[in-house]
Amino acid sequence: MKIIETSDLAACHALRRTVFIEEQNVPEAEEMDDLDGQAIHLLACDGDRPVGTARVLIRGDVGKIGRVCVLPDQRGTGLGAALIRAALDLLRRQSVTQARLGSQTHALGFYEKLGFVAEGPVYDDAGIPHRDMSLNLA
Repeated sequence: MKIIETSDLAACHALRRTVFIEEQNVPEAEEMDDLDGQAIHLLACDGDRPVGTARVLIRGDVGKIGRVCVLPDQRGTGLGAALIRAALDLLRRQSVTQARLGSQTHALGFYEKLGFVAEGPVYDDAGIPHRDMSLNLA
């Protein structure tokens, strides 16, 4: 398994379509936004097969990790955690001091194990309950 920074948006979009649009019923107009061009994209591959992705947006000293998804047959393998660790390493290399993300509420424990702390109220994002989380990197 390898995780790389990629400009292959088609592969990232295909994964996001499978997980978010088809599996979780997120409207395509909400999933495919105008921020992809400003983001750094991570792609996880098993051999030549794309199996997971995440994107990172950097605004000053804050990095927002988002669009994290792993194909169903790869869940439970540690790939999701590896994607988050790769994103955090990328942010540290960019001298970012805080990582933020919006977690689906069912995944709060996953992110807490990686050091993130939940903050603020639960909110709706594309019909799915979410909560903001942060991790200080400094």
